[in-house]
Amino acid sequence: MPELIQDKTIFSLLEVSRSIQKTLAERYKSLYWIKAEMNKLNHYTHSGHCYPELVEKQDGKIVAEIRSILWKADYNRINNNFLKIAQEPLREGITMLFQASISYDPMYGLSLRIVDIDPTFTLGELEKEKLDSIRKLKAEGIYESNKLLGFPVVPKRLAIISVETSKGLSDFYKIINQNPWGYRIECTLFPALLQGDKSVPSIINQLAVIAEKIDKYDVVAIIRGGGGEVGLSSYNNYLLARAIAIFPIPVLTGIGHSTNYTVSEMVAYKNAITPSELADFLIQKFHNFAIPVDKAAESIQQLILTRFKEERNVLSQLATHIQWIGKREIQTSRAAVQQFQHELNSLIKLRLYEHKTALAHTERIIQLSDPIRLLKQGFSITKVNGKLLQSVTQVSPGDVIQTILEYGELTSTVTDKSPKEGLDADQV
Repeated sequence: MPELIQDKTIFSLLEVSRSIQKTLAERYKSLYWIKAEMNKLNHYTHSGHCYPELVEKQDGKIVAEIRSILWKADYNRINNNFLKIAQEPLREGITMLFQASISYDPMYGLSLRIVDIDPTFTLGELEKEKLDSIRKLKAEGIYESNKLLGFPVVPKRLAIISVETSKGLSDFYKIINQNPWGYRIECTLFPALLQGDKSVPSIINQLAVIAEKIDKYDVVAIIRGGGGEVGLSSYNNYLLARAIAIFPIPVLTGIGHSTNYTVSEMVAYKNAITPSELADFLIQKFHNFAIPVDKAAESIQQLILTRFKEERNVLSQLATHIQWIGKREIQTSRAAVQQFQHELNSLIKLRLYEHKTALAHTERIIQLSDPIRLLKQGFSITKVNGKLLQSVTQVSPGDVIQTILEYGELTSTVTDKSPKEGLDADQV
């Protein structure tokens, strides 16, 4: 009962709380369908109960907040329904349509007791956000921007945005690092949250970090394990999709699902259903470069071997031809030398005979010209003043001349001279 103190009616806190509790209980007797975003699930495994934090946002700001209760039995039923329809468990960070009663407890305050959640509404909200993001990106003209980038011939330097403990990342590394061809890809991990509302700023922040040293990487890969539509809802976020679309190098996604692609996957240069498929895509790029190079190397090697074989055959033929020509030329040369030697011998003999004959002829001439022989034949030699007398013009009357005979000499004095008939008086 309230107390009266100095004409003031005083209520205890419990009385006020119970009054509120009674009023709310009388006013809100039914179950109500409410739309809100589950900021945190707050699931306690030891009890199985959940205490979700529910909020409503406008322009990114929280405008309403209330706590709620989800008892173990209701949670298990709702979670199983989510697994069946949305292919993943109930989680935080989703916009949901839930049925709840409104209650107030003097100890714990106002709360909503959740008795059911509609997974189809959550999927519809995700689809609405997805379509809205696509519309904005196309209106800005950047929807295809990342797809239009040139892809490196050999993507050797890879920046990976993922969680280090992700099974999808482990599968990716296994294929990349254990490929039987020995292709080497340099992988640098940029850890980020990959699920829930916090995944959006986390991934965007890592993209910004990579962009600051963009020249060190060829491509970016966003890798996570599998998940259903609700778990992938952050990848429909406009800001995240925009960051991927305008990124200056190709962005690859392998976030582990096979249907109903998210907007981030749509705007990425390449989307793979699984991280393993993404690894195969990169290995294939190496194949596309290495196989033609290997074939070219084999062709060059074969051409070289063929050319060597051809040249060896040519050299062999030339050697045989040279050997045959050499033998023939040697034989021909030997015959020519022998012929030349024979001709030279004949020529020498002829020249010796000719010279011998000439010498004999000269000898006879010399013999015929011998003065002693001439003297024996009755000829004489006349000299005047020690010189041979050949013409009467050499002497004058009174000159003494010497005549040499075969036997003896005569000395005479010129008394008269008569010129030879036919000589002119000037010649006498």
